[in-house]
Amino acid sequence: MHDDSQQDEWSLETLAIRAGHQRTFEQEHSEPIFPTSSFVYESAAEAARKFGGQEPGNVYSRFTNPTVHTFERRLAALEGGERCVATSSGMSAILSTALALLSAGDEVVASRSLFGSTVSLFDKYLGKFGITTRYVELSNIAAWEAAVSPATKLLFAETPSNPLSEVADIPALAALAKRSGALLAIDNCFLTPALQQPIALGADLVIHSATKYLDGQGRAIGGAVVGRHDVLEEVFGVVRTCGPCLSPFNAWIFTKGLETLALRMNAHCENAMTLARWLDQHPAVNKVYYSGLEAHPQHALAKQQQRGFGAVLGFEVKGGQSGAWQVIDATRMLSITGNLGDVKTTITHPATTTHGRLSDDQKEAAGITPGLIRVAVGLESQADIQRDLARGLDALTAR
Repeated sequence: MHDDSQQDEWSLETLAIRAGHQRTFEQEHSEPIFPTSSFVYESAAEAARKFGGQEPGNVYSRFTNPTVHTFERRLAALEGGERCVATSSGMSAILSTALALLSAGDEVVASRSLFGSTVSLFDKYLGKFGITTRYVELSNIAAWEAAVSPATKLLFAETPSNPLSEVADIPALAALAKRSGALLAIDNCFLTPALQQPIALGADLVIHSATKYLDGQGRAIGGAVVGRHDVLEEVFGVVRTCGPCLSPFNAWIFTKGLETLALRMNAHCENAMTLARWLDQHPAVNKVYYSGLEAHPQHALAKQQQRGFGAVLGFEVKGGQSGAWQVIDATRMLSITGNLGDVKTTITHPATTTHGRLSDDQKEAAGITPGLIRVAVGLESQADIQRDLARGLDALTAR
């Protein structure tokens, strides 16, 4: 895009292709990669100005790299945020946010249905520095309100949740955060800005594992935080000083991934909805967790604040862990992996993989049962996905 000041008039699909790229003197059409650790100056005075912040420019690729900046500007435009800070992974995005905003004695109120590593980060690592995290049911606003105290500085939620597809009322949480003097951070990696824009709904910060749908093809690890300039300046300070920075090559991959984001997410949603309805009718399946289904308790809320229901669904099968493993092991095409956000459909057993480090009590509280399977629906033929799952499901029905 020749002039980013004009980007307010462009749609998300256009921003995903055009925003953030500032052409060099070479007048390249595609975004370049700058695989360099450092930058040179015409004089000592210029170096002093740039190191001191008196003059904009690149200093060191740990915190200033043109390729990374392109990705940051593009994602900020898609999320409707003032600024983005890219990080080396989704977990480092959460860590950088916590280090920037929290001090000993502060408290976090978070959904209990968080990614297992996020829970470990809050409890094991932030906890030993005197930061307390209280966990509540994602969809219960009264529980959130009861958990907030004068020491609460951050509300943190994934919505929809992994893998039960619970949905948080983002405007209600935003109002609570504002009343409490806290900030609201929403992990948006399951829906991306193509399907949900938390900042427009009142959130202060959006967290991404860019590894997932922003890339979309399982090629690279990265993360990002989007929000206001003043808050993001603190997050940038953590990345600059502590070094959890995104590599230029990975930033370039994510930037190119964003170009097809809207197309991919729409196709993912269509495939996931078809699969959810098919699973809902299968006799070996006890329950399907997908907010696109009308029977889902937050279906109306999801329709209200999302433009689609995403590609991740959970379903509970007969036979507990034995039944779940039988279904997973019977697949021939689906990828057995804990990752998601790929054009390839992935399948995993949350209780022993993504949430395996949680205690039995934590699993029970988060609804992670032994018979639960998570599928992140890819872009293969829907008939092939169903046929691959049917191998194990039909065998469960027959036994």
